[in-house]
Amino acid sequence: MLPPIQAPDRQAEAFPVLNSVQLDRIRSYGKVRSVHAGEILFEPGALGMPCFVLLSGKLDIALPSLSGERSFITYGPGQFSGEVVLISGARALSRGRVAESGEFLELAPDALRALIAKDAELSDIFMRAFILRRLALISEGWGNVTVLGSQHSADTLRLREFLTRNGHPYAYVDLDRDKESQELLDRFGIKLEEIPVVICSATKAVLRNPTNQKLAECLGLTGRFDASRVHDVTIVGAGPAGLAAAVYAASEGLDAVMIESAFPGGQAGASSKIENYVGFPMGISGQELSSRAVVQAEKFGARMMVGEKVVRLQCDQHPYQLTLENGIVIHTRSIVIATGAQYNKPKVENLGRFEGQGVYYAATFMEAQLCTGEEVIVVGGANSAGQAAVFLAETVRRVYMLVRGKQLSDTMSRYLIQRIVENPAIELHFQTEVVAVEGDSHLQRVTWVNRATGEESVHDIRHVFVMAGASPRTEWLRRCLALDEQGFILTGRDLDPVLKSAPVQWPLSRPPQMLETSLPAVFAVGDIRSGNVKRVASAVGEGSISIHLVHRALSEV
Repeated sequence: MLPPIQAPDRQAEAFPVLNSVQLDRIRSYGKVRSVHAGEILFEPGALGMPCFVLLSGKLDIALPSLSGERSFITYGPGQFSGEVVLISGARALSRGRVAESGEFLELAPDALRALIAKDAELSDIFMRAFILRRLALISEGWGNVTVLGSQHSADTLRLREFLTRNGHPYAYVDLDRDKESQELLDRFGIKLEEIPVVICSATKAVLRNPTNQKLAECLGLTGRFDASRVHDVTIVGAGPAGLAAAVYAASEGLDAVMIESAFPGGQAGASSKIENYVGFPMGISGQELSSRAVVQAEKFGARMMVGEKVVRLQCDQHPYQLTLENGIVIHTRSIVIATGAQYNKPKVENLGRFEGQGVYYAATFMEAQLCTGEEVIVVGGANSAGQAAVFLAETVRRVYMLVRGKQLSDTMSRYLIQRIVENPAIELHFQTEVVAVEGDSHLQRVTWVNRATGEESVHDIRHVFVMAGASPRTEWLRRCLALDEQGFILTGRDLDPVLKSAPVQWPLSRPPQMLETSLPAVFAVGDIRSGNVKRVASAVGEGSISIHLVHRALSEV
């Protein structure tokens, strides 16, 4: 049985009991169903699972595990089943078995969304309960996924990061410590290169070192797709800008789909604490902010496809066509491009060899666990690097912060600079770059050089966090959109000098709107846009504004 959620009021919020007035308001959204003890209402892996509101009787919820199944909770009269998957449409994590005969009110997914959209009080009760139940599953490592891997495996870190950043609960078995599990894998002839192994109870599949896309498909994160549907707006990328666009598009009644190749949050999602975002005086982690935004977008009806990558834009016809890596073609009347930018990789020989094995592009709790008590390097001088340095300094012995520039004030917020300067565990090195990395299976030594003096120094350091610069992800757009010299997307008035020479001729008498690209009804927001302001609030603002502009563009079609 799941241990009680820490605070008593949180326990009541996670598993509330509805009163008779609230139950009466729900009745019109569902149908009464007589159930009998022992009846299975849903199984792990089910799609389109309904929500059950108990009028009488009891319902047991159990989750699968390597040793059988574990009881999560037993619901009684006035309570309701479900958690975040009822909103997201992903596969069910649990089994629902009737413990005591009675009558349940069954709400189909669309009916539940309608209830949440129309009844403010019940919306708060259901959404709060769903989120707290998901958090309880994550904190206890309960879910329909078990990862068997090694701390020395880059792919193990990749899959754990994918699950964690997508807010999906999972159990982890460390093969370096659990010799019995290692013997089990040996008995089934699983080779070293096939580790990590993922047991996905949702489809009863055993995946050997799967890609992120394969894992997303197993969990139902890729969603269900209707090839004949023409969407009002397709949002490519689920960073802060894309998530804001999805929330506003769906809340304003647009048929919106959001496509994300990896996990929500983008670069901001990897931040341990964002302290200068309006409304959060105590700060909020990037992952928590993005998780809330995902639930909010899905609450309003936005569909999300995770683990899918857009590889082509067919821009010579309307509606536009977006082709995914798996061959699926999405038809859409408008597009918001929010694919962000990726950290630049220092031009250091062998750097790629140690990615996930000493070289990281995020500094979350998971990466921090790998280097507790050691010395680490943070490369970069912007806010993301500063947040990483301050966060890591809480658990490591020393943080060497290597900055190419002569000062931090040009690229970092003042409050972060003060924290860094006053922290005795952080050592700043200006005009300094990594020039060499060495090691066997894991990073062992790093050489850096001070460009001002030419002095090189070698250090026995096993962990480097790279958060320097940014490059756009626009290769798939070059034949359709006007880009600047660095490959970022030009929008609005910035198109004036180049619009006539854009890859596709501008067909309208009006000029492009603010945030609109050289294609009508195609917008760029956040870090992917040329001239963007690199702040979370700015990205959220652009994503929100873009939907107002989408409405204008759609009215012209």
